Amino acid sequence: MKGDAFFEISFFESLLKRSPRYVEVISILGNLYTRNGRINDGLRMDRKLVRLQPENPAAHYNLACSLALKMRKRDAVAALRKSLECGYKDYEWIKRDSDLDNLRAYQPFRELLSQYATKFKSA
Repeated sequence: MKGDAFFEISFFESLLKRSPRYVEVISILGNLYTRNGRINDGLRMDRKLVRLQPENPAAHYNLACSLALKMRKRDAVAALRKSLECGYKDYEWIKRDSDLDNLRAYQPFRELLSQYATKFKSA
């Protein structure tokens, strides 16, 4: 991990220790962890954010990405479905997000995309 990433993570971890329910910090840390290969820590932050904000579509989307990176395909698709149900709208990003590459050939993922492709076209 580069020095800048180490500094950023340390800084946001110290903020989170002082304020454990600070959702913006939890989100930032989840992204920093994942971007720096700390997938388990990123997953932990994503789960925490979903618990704190159960109707947040971005939180469920990030959880889906972390689960996909961990090869937990069924759980990833369930989290992605919840994200879409909560209002996640960036269908084009879902189709190209590399965090979801492990799901591309997975039939339930393909079915979910197909189902929502129709909904996005009619919207």
